[in-house]
Amino acid sequence: MARPPLVGVLALQGDFAAHEAILAALGATASEVRTPADLAGVDALVIPGGESTTMTLGVEREGLAGPIRALAAEKPVLGTCAGLIMLDQKHLGVLDVVAERNAFGRQVRSFEADLDVHGVNGPVRAVFIRAPWVASYGPDVEVLAEVDGHPVAVRQGRVLAVAFHPELTGDTRIHRLLLDA
Repeated sequence: MARPPLVGVLALQGDFAAHEAILAALGATASEVRTPADLAGVDALVIPGGESTTMTLGVEREGLAGPIRALAAEKPVLGTCAGLIMLDQKHLGVLDVVAERNAFGRQVRSFEADLDVHGVNGPVRAVFIRAPWVASYGPDVEVLAEVDGHPVAVRQGRVLAVAFHPELTGDTRIHRLLLDA
């Protein structure tokens, strides 16, 4: 019998516990990642939402940038909200995108929407909290969903990034895309 996939969840800041619960519901084993050594043996990685500046400082402090880039070159990665920002050209450089922080506005402009996400059957309830959008992207990036003409879900190879918080709705389909990659 094959072992369940081991999915690292960056646990420096943000709602990593909610991602762990979704992964467990899908039969995966979640492992909190705080140091490069925590990436050993993981089959995939989730970079959760949170505050991207704080996350960037934590990644730099712990020496995680290079190890995350190396992992993303070989294994599936999911970034949500601030995780999308972390993966962009200006931060970890894993995705050929430029994210615009707080693109929909401040906290009071947070909203929910039903999105058609390419590769997912039926609408996805998306929770946007001080959310980014993709301001520009390269030719190898596939746009999976948009809001008002702005990309909010993208994929490049095995790296998937969404501007919303799928972990807050209990819907497992976005995390399933990660595991299926």
